[in-house]
Amino acid sequence: MNPSTEQPKSILRSFPRVFWVANVMELFERAAYYGLNSVLAIYLTATIAEGGLGFSIGEVSLLQSLVYALTYLVPLLGGALADRYGYRRMLLVAFTLLSTGYFLSGQASAYGVVFAALLVMATGAGLFKPIISGTLARSTNESNSGFGFGVYYWMINLGAFLAPLVVTYIKGFSWNYVFIASSAYCALMLLPTLFLYNDPPKPENTKKLKDVLSSAAMVLGDARFMLMIFVYSGFWILYFQNFGSVLWFLRDFIDPTPVNTLFASLGLAITFDPEFVTVINAGTIILLQVLVSRVVKDIKPLPTMISGMVVGALGFVCLAFASTAWIFVLGIAIFSIGEMTAHPKYYSYIGLVAPPDKKAVYMGYAFLYGVIGSLVGSNLGGVLYEAMLKPLVGQSGVEVAYRNFWLLFAALDVVAVLGLLVYNRVFAEDTPETNALARRIMTGVYALLVLIGVYFFVSSIGETIKYRTMVQAIIMLALGAGGIAISVRHRAVSQL
Repeated sequence: MNPSTEQPKSILRSFPRVFWVANVMELFERAAYYGLNSVLAIYLTATIAEGGLGFSIGEVSLLQSLVYALTYLVPLLGGALADRYGYRRMLLVAFTLLSTGYFLSGQASAYGVVFAALLVMATGAGLFKPIISGTLARSTNESNSGFGFGVYYWMINLGAFLAPLVVTYIKGFSWNYVFIASSAYCALMLLPTLFLYNDPPKPENTKKLKDVLSSAAMVLGDARFMLMIFVYSGFWILYFQNFGSVLWFLRDFIDPTPVNTLFASLGLAITFDPEFVTVINAGTIILLQVLVSRVVKDIKPLPTMISGMVVGALGFVCLAFASTAWIFVLGIAIFSIGEMTAHPKYYSYIGLVAPPDKKAVYMGYAFLYGVIGSLVGSNLGGVLYEAMLKPLVGQSGVEVAYRNFWLLFAALDVVAVLGLLVYNRVFAEDTPETNALARRIMTGVYALLVLIGVYFFVSSIGETIKYRTMVQAIIMLALGAGGIAISVRHRAVSQL
């Protein structure tokens, strides 16, 4: 018997049923999420005559920033709730919230109602994440966990690849079908939850809500760790453009004819629409992740992260010079290679800079890059696009304007690269001196957020209240004041 075929078979059979059930759930949940978000920014900003809701780019960027940030924040509590009430029970709650949120957001047309429905969806997505990762962790062992989490990562990208292809077909009938499809994907997963899913064995010590809040305060109060998160978030500001400004740019400035001609020559009755941004991203990762992982497996985390971030910046340089649709496609593919290079090694780097006795706790908060990246990235992309590019739609000779737009983001990524190099040189070691210096820097960052928040809040009050600006002000004030308060508390505790 050929040993090369026997080994994978034995690995596949080593997983219990709950492992495969959880991966199928992940596939459908990610299909729902990426299927909708591959076109959400387009639908919300399209005119009513085009079948959209006619929201402004600024309104949509604020909505997306909070919705995406919530999907990263809720898992903090989701893991503790799953430990307390059971994985199966919380899965039922998560899929119910997901299905309801997707469905209601497609039925509503008022900004506040759509916003609220999407927040319901984001809450369900946040509850879902720690349950599935926890299930996989508890249904694998040292011999098969690497392969098991590889299957999990592949399922995520398979859902992200296939669902937008479905969207490109069903949106031709009605935008509402896109929301119904995402709702249906999640509603269907109630069946395996009820009839096939069984809670995996619990660990002896499960997290209580009080423990979660205590560890959160500890990690958020570690200025050295938070400084690294802020620096790395610069790369993820670019990533979140894929759900906003990149989609608007493709719709408003890129001629899809060359790609459509290829589709037609292959007998495919589809057009190169914004949802293909997600298809390109996920498809590139599916095709190249194994190869990239092998190339960088023996390289240290920091050089790998730096290389990936530089490649990501090159992807946005391609967008800056996207005179044809093919250069646009190349830019998205190159950025995807940068993403799959940098991000897996990020978790290894967290293990190096975290306090030796708290590595596991700090790994649980590594996701904070997504909170900052989405809050800043979605808003920044929307504000700049509305100011720099939206007024030029339909005009000729706008290449310099959109070149400058994308080069700004590429430059931001370069700043993040330089910041990470400085961080590794100055702050990599956990010492009283590095912690004190990092605390001073982060206190300045938090104070700046407070000042900006005050300015935004004052400017939002006039003859008519600017609610979007006021919400942004409240977020900045909360982040800045909260950061200062936690840092002061952490410093006082550390000095006892």
